Amino acid sequence: MATDVGTRGAKDSDKLNLLSFAKGLLKPGLNVAVEEEKKTANNVDGLKLCLADFRKDLPWVERLDLTNPPAVDVVAKAEGKQAVAAGEEVNAEDDFQREMFFYRQAQATVLDALPKLQKLNIRTKRPEDYFAEMAKTDQHMQKVRQKLIQKQQIMEKSEKAKKLREQRKYGKKVQVEVLQNRQKQKKALMSAVKKYQKGMTDKLDFLDGDQEKPKNSTAAPKTRMSKKGPNAKRKFKDQKFGFGGKKSGSKWNTKESHNDVSGFRARIAHGKGKNATGKGKRGNKRPGKDARRKMKGRK
Repeated sequence: MATDVGTRGAKDSDKLNLLSFAKGLLKPGLNVAVEEEKKTANNVDGLKLCLADFRKDLPWVERLDLTNPPAVDVVAKAEGKQAVAAGEEVNAEDDFQREMFFYRQAQATVLDALPKLQKLNIRTKRPEDYFAEMAKTDQHMQKVRQKLIQKQQIMEKSEKAKKLREQRKYGKKVQVEVLQNRQKQKKALMSAVKKYQKGMTDKLDFLDGDQEKPKNSTAAPKTRMSKKGPNAKRKFKDQKFGFGGKKSGSKWNTKESHNDVSGFRARIAHGKGKNATGKGKRGNKRPGKDARRKMKGRK
């Protein structure tokens, strides 16, 4: 059935082409449809009339037009969240943020319009016997608000989960790199030990692998520690017991001490002093061992 309709449509179009060719509307060769230029109308008088209609100086009661920035978001302040300011752009994709912006703008308009209407003696409250059913109840709007809040919370949770996944991937990558470096170091150490055991080398530098300087560091760890100075415990011991120092060979002469003769005394050196014990002078001689025993026996 569909093929019959298609063939009929093709035959009809062929007939129309033949008729238009017979009338001289078509010429032999490639025929391209040429669109006519769109005519634009510049109705200056009509535009001026519309402009005069817009500029009608009617009282505000007849127009009731107000343009207000959004009011302060009391709900966001109470919940400890940061609300969108008046000058900031609203994310059109965020349903909750967009609806709250409209709601706050309507609040600001109402707060601005009520005093004006009261000055003009226009009633703003419904009479007591007036009854009008709202299109949407307060319970329904509360449900809508709860749904929007739940949607926002789900989006925040998904973002947090995404960040956690990225952090885990990065941590796993770092862990794999650390394990690979450890395996490389272990392999290098084992190969160095085997070379030493076979007698291929007599160096034991591989045992000091942990104490090697890092390639990118300019100063060694010892120099860094020396810059910091001794700790409080070391200072206290130095103050109490002294600073230690070199013991063996501390009394050896040096070139400076050999040339220094400031402490030389000729009288003492040649036995002319008070306590001199030089040549020809005998000091107090200590008694011998037997004499000292006899002295003890006398006592």
